[in-house]
Amino acid sequence: MSSLSIGIVGLPNVGKSTLFNALTRKKVPAENYPFCTIDPSVGVVSVPDERVDILSDFSKSAKKIPAAIEFVDIAGLVKGASDGEGLGNKFLSHIREVDAIAEVVRIFKDSNITHVSNEINPVSDIETINLELILSDLQTVSKRLANLTHDAKRGDKKAIAESEFTARLEKILEAGKMANTIKESLTVDEKIYFHNLHLLSAKPILYVLNKKSGAELVDTTELLKFLNDLGANYCYVDARIEQDLSDFEGEERKMFKTELGATDDDGIDKLIVESYKMLDLITFLTTGEDETRAWTIKKGSTAPEAGGAIHTDFTEKFIKADIIYWQDLVSAGSYGVAREKGLVRIEGKEYIVKDGDVIEFKI
Repeated sequence: MSSLSIGIVGLPNVGKSTLFNALTRKKVPAENYPFCTIDPSVGVVSVPDERVDILSDFSKSAKKIPAAIEFVDIAGLVKGASDGEGLGNKFLSHIREVDAIAEVVRIFKDSNITHVSNEINPVSDIETINLELILSDLQTVSKRLANLTHDAKRGDKKAIAESEFTARLEKILEAGKMANTIKESLTVDEKIYFHNLHLLSAKPILYVLNKKSGAELVDTTELLKFLNDLGANYCYVDARIEQDLSDFEGEERKMFKTELGATDDDGIDKLIVESYKMLDLITFLTTGEDETRAWTIKKGSTAPEAGGAIHTDFTEKFIKADIIYWQDLVSAGSYGVAREKGLVRIEGKEYIVKDGDVIEFKI
């Protein structure tokens, strides 16, 4: 499948660029991913997945290729972006191009790092950014509603239905609510109207709570209540430590991380995995002597659709697929034993691929 991208956004001086620099140290070789770009503000990084390592050892593969996801460093936001303040128009147009948002929120105090509002208030920071997304969406929705009015007045039933939905959406945005708050309750037709608007506040958001080792943290009680009330996804990261440690791997990385006073799980890896999940993505695998590879597909994909991630022939000429869960294959010790035990299944066009399936397509 084509690349899916996460836009890293935030107010100035919250650690956004530091986080991006740490992420891009984990970038993947360009030759494995034809969608890679030379744009310095875009980084394609590997998705941490022990299954690739285990299956690669199992098959004695010549190479291993993990799944990948694209991160985009978007210019810092200022209040008034929706009215073109600062780099407002550029900021909002870049968000429009990504599939999801990683919103970096500063939760540490440091008198040497200024804050645009001269106080560290994470909830206020989130509200500032989200309000700019809402205000931009309000312009989009109001413009669409005005365009529909003429046809609706003529009695065009489709225009009337879309106009009624758009007016309802306008009221939600005017109340200061994100467009994604109504995504789950839409009819089939309304989902089409909603999708065609390409709203910024409809995008999935992962809130990245950036702390700093050695620095005092703000009281996050109000912040966590705010995020939980939103039903939001969030994770903790120490962007500065992640950048400092980005050249180290394995035990060496753990040792230096402890020395630097960081005791949490690898924030960068958690961020990448959570971003992957947020896009509703899963991984299936192929393995053999040549390579072990993780393939990215949308959750709910059929076997032929999954095959298309490898080559269009696997979709168009699909006959069947041999499928086994990765752990079952490793436990069996070989494909031969797995087949004897009946662990390898033959599946047809209707099969819904599951995360962790090892697949061999037949055409």
